[in-house]
Amino acid sequence: MNRTRAVQSQTKTPPILSVRDLRTTFHTHRGRLVAVDGVDLDLYPGEVLGVVGESGSGKSVTLRSLVRLIRPPGVVEGRVEWQGRDLLAMSEDELREIRGAEISMIFQEPISALNPVLSVGEQIRETLREHRNLGQRALDEAAVELLEMVGIPSARQRLNSYAHQFSGGMRQRVMIAIALASHPQLLLADEPTTALDVTIQDQILKLILRLKDQLGMSVILVTHDLGVVAQTCDRVAVMYAGRIVEVASVKDIFYQPRHAYTLGLLNSVPSGGTNRQPLLPIRGAPPDLMALPPGCPFAPRCTFATDECRATRPPLVPVDYHHLSACIHHDELARPREVTS
Repeated sequence: MNRTRAVQSQTKTPPILSVRDLRTTFHTHRGRLVAVDGVDLDLYPGEVLGVVGESGSGKSVTLRSLVRLIRPPGVVEGRVEWQGRDLLAMSEDELREIRGAEISMIFQEPISALNPVLSVGEQIRETLREHRNLGQRALDEAAVELLEMVGIPSARQRLNSYAHQFSGGMRQRVMIAIALASHPQLLLADEPTTALDVTIQDQILKLILRLKDQLGMSVILVTHDLGVVAQTCDRVAVMYAGRIVEVASVKDIFYQPRHAYTLGLLNSVPSGGTNRQPLLPIRGAPPDLMALPPGCPFAPRCTFATDECRATRPPLVPVDYHHLSACIHHDELARPREVTS
């Protein structure tokens, strides 16, 4: 993959998606919970943007918030500009014309997302009916074509199968087929390889990348697996406690992280090769989103933390060419890291 594509896009082409001050809150019996706290990000045409972080960091909620799949008591605020149109300001009818047509989503658990009482063929045809003007025969042929595109054997016969009759990897392929039915320009993938073995995971990732190039899509890929990021993404946004704390190219994230949390994630990953090193896990646990500490939310777990970190929340600012960080000590982290492959 051409890892310079993201930088080239930023210098020559405006973003296809621009998110500003995205904030998602839930009103609970304990009070107001801020799950996504002022997220800013840009996505460029043809780019794969990875969103990483520990469980509970706000990755999946951010993805769902982009297309307003958050239901009450959740509230989504901010601006999500898709090709010059603010998705958060649209009516539900206007948004329905975009959601599933121009922007599609692959959900984390296909067995939960797929309807157990409808055949997979009918679920694909539902999407085709909604967004493409096709007759019945054309619907059937398009559904077969989509299943063949994602690598499901005997596609015509499998149209009448149900979700429970597929393996986990094949169910994920069905989800991808449904997501691609309307030839979207943006694919939101929420941990599409979770719970799959490494062989199937590799097949699914290669499939997404092949279809991205074939259909000319952009992709936002949510994952907690840094190996997946290295294999598939052009740029990475690192999330912690509902906030983006670092954004950079894959190369810079792996070799020159500029946030202590990113460094902690990298040090927690086993290294390959014969030169084995002990793991350095991040101490403690992610914070309670309803009781965030003052200042930097990572400070209680950070080995670089100072009184300044505990007093002031660092903003996400440029620290290098197309490299953003929300860490006071980003200069201390600037020296290149040696990564064993």
